[in-house]
Amino acid sequence: MKPLAIFGGTFDPVHLGHLSVAWEASELLDAEVRLMPASVPPHRPPPTASAPQRVAMLRAALQGQSRLALDTRELERAGPSYTIDTLIELRAEQGGRPLVLLIGADAFAGLPGWHRWRELFDLAHVGVLSRPGMDAVLPDELQREISGRRVGEAAAWRHASAGKVIELAVTPLEISATRIRELLASGREPRYLLPAGLFDTAGLLSPYRASR
Repeated sequence: MKPLAIFGGTFDPVHLGHLSVAWEASELLDAEVRLMPASVPPHRPPPTASAPQRVAMLRAALQGQSRLALDTRELERAGPSYTIDTLIELRAEQGGRPLVLLIGADAFAGLPGWHRWRELFDLAHVGVLSRPGMDAVLPDELQREISGRRVGEAAAWRHASAGKVIELAVTPLEISATRIRELLASGREPRYLLPAGLFDTAGLLSPYRASR
C-alpha cells in the first residue's frame, strides 16, 4: 500500500510553488499526496477567498493528472483547522497505512507552537520539505523530540505507520501568494505564477480582482 501524504495550507490562491513541491514530494516518497485546504488556520489571518472559491481553484489546478488529489475535510469541520484532528480522522480511516505530514522546513522549526504537537508523531511521519543543503535551526525541545526519529532511506520508514522524520530536499519555487493577490488586485495577470486552469475558467480569480 502506497503511503498517503498530506500537504495543507490556505491555498489562497493555489500557485505553482505549491504544486511543484507537492509533486516532487510525491515522487520522492512514491506516495499519494492530498492537498488539504484549511478552513480556519490557527496561526495566520483568514483567507481572502471563501472555502468554495478555494476548492474551485484547487479542482481547476489539479485537472489532468492523478498524482495529486484534493481533500476538503478541514473545510467541512467547524472550528480551527488543527492538524492533530485531521490526522486522528485519517488514522481511523486508513488503519496501518503509512501517513506523512508534509511541512516546510520553516514551519517544522515552529512545530512546538502547534496544538498537541508531540502527538503528531504518534499518528504520522513528518516529511520536512527543504532546499538542498539548507538546514533550519530547530528549538531544543523539538531537537529532543525528534532525536532518533530522522531517517533517510525509504526502508527505514515505510514499514512503520508513523513516528519518523523524513528529510525531503525539493526544488522550491519562490512564489508568494501575498504577492499574487497584490498583482491581481492591481489589475495585472500573474499567468506564469498560477496554474493555467485558474485562467481558463471565468471568475475563479475574482475574489482577488474584486479587492481593487
